Amino acid sequence: MKSFDAVVIGAGPGGYPTAIRLAQLGKKTAIIEKENFGGVCLNVGCIPSKALIYGSSQFWKMKNEAEELGITAKGVDCDLGKMQDWKQGVVKKLTTGVQGLLKANGVEIIKGTAVFKDKQTLEVTSSSGKEAIGAKHIVIATGSRVAEIPTLPFNGKNVLSSTEALSLRDLPSEMVVVGGGFIGIEIGTVYAKLGSKVTIVEAFDQLLSTVDSELVSLVQKKMKHFGINVFTGAKALGIKEKEPLKAKKLSLEIETKEKTKQTLSADVILVSVGRKPNSDNMGLEKLGIKMDPRGNILTNNQSLTNVANIYAIGDVAGAPQLAHRATMDGLLVADTIAGKNAFKDYKTVPWAVFCDPEIAVAGLTEKEAVEKGFKVKVGRFPFAASGKALAMNESEGMAKIVIDEKSEAILGVHIVGPEASNLIAEAALAIEMGATVEDLVRTIHTHPTLPEVMPEAVEAAFYKAIHIYKPKRG
Repeated sequence: MKSFDAVVIGAGPGGYPTAIRLAQLGKKTAIIEKENFGGVCLNVGCIPSKALIYGSSQFWKMKNEAEELGITAKGVDCDLGKMQDWKQGVVKKLTTGVQGLLKANGVEIIKGTAVFKDKQTLEVTSSSGKEAIGAKHIVIATGSRVAEIPTLPFNGKNVLSSTEALSLRDLPSEMVVVGGGFIGIEIGTVYAKLGSKVTIVEAFDQLLSTVDSELVSLVQKKMKHFGINVFTGAKALGIKEKEPLKAKKLSLEIETKEKTKQTLSADVILVSVGRKPNSDNMGLEKLGIKMDPRGNILTNNQSLTNVANIYAIGDVAGAPQLAHRATMDGLLVADTIAGKNAFKDYKTVPWAVFCDPEIAVAGLTEKEAVEKGFKVKVGRFPFAASGKALAMNESEGMAKIVIDEKSEAILGVHIVGPEASNLIAEAALAIEMGATVEDLVRTIHTHPTLPEVMPEAVEAAFYKAIHIYKPKRG
């Protein structure tokens, strides 16, 4: 039996950084992966979706917006198959790089499926048979998978999960997206920009139900510009097999918020209603590892389970299911295993939705801050008043900053607009370091740049913004 100081199960954005850091800290480390190095994120999630988002946006701008800038583009067309090949090239570079980094750092790679035999022994099954692996410490980084709903089971042909939807080589003329969350909106917008007629069906009364409604309303307005039809407060009832609207089309029956039934036509239906943790079929129950009713592994602030040497990080340990959170979890676990006093003390875990315009958030919403007992000031600054945004022809959106009136600490930042996913990094650093409004406004921001909206939004909360006029109340 091979024995290690530490074994990581899963080579996604949580697992492979953990293994590399453990090796860097002098621990004899192995990583077990049953499928794809880089996990969902690199293979069928974050990276391929962002590649298609970029490609579809370039196509849309050349076809619909270039003339406004004085650029005449004739015969603009999109070869979706070629775009998919380019996307796969990006994915291959990154996933190949992950394996190279693991090997370069001395991590032993084991391909197969791991099941716990006891708290320090794993049985790994691969094409070559079974082998036992021993470890003083084991890190579970198995991630999550798409959730399925009974009324619309996946078939891989025309009822799709995000995995298949990101690999379409023929552009559907009509697409219905069931689920108006991050993934559904991102993928739906990709195909709308490429020319599909897209309809989104969301059960909650708002798209992106957990996001500040001020931000969502701007995105939904832009979605209409792309021809996307939206039903909120609606339920997908199932496919009407006997009465197709058109030959070779699917007919999806929905119940609207008015409790009336409608039938939607589609070439493909994307079902995107969340994810579930990959905590099953690993033998966790026999070890007594505690999980919540959804299968999320319960951990403490060091990502340690109730079994002393077993850790769980990333999606398998519950929300927020974000790749960057999984990475940070793993790096802290590596430090803990190496004997350092490391623990999770995240003041914020920033996130972004790569819709158009982008949304990004760090910290508390205005509502959350008030519920926690803060008396708040709120500043807003529109990109329409940003010289750089106007010069980019991307003036939709705003930055919204929530401030503790007493201490003037920055509690939350909410951005909808161009490059919001990049701009949120400054906000995350400010919140993590406990920065006050004085720190932010006294930091010189390069001109002309998009980050200039940050100090302006702060100043707007105090009626002192330079580039918008906001009269004082009373």
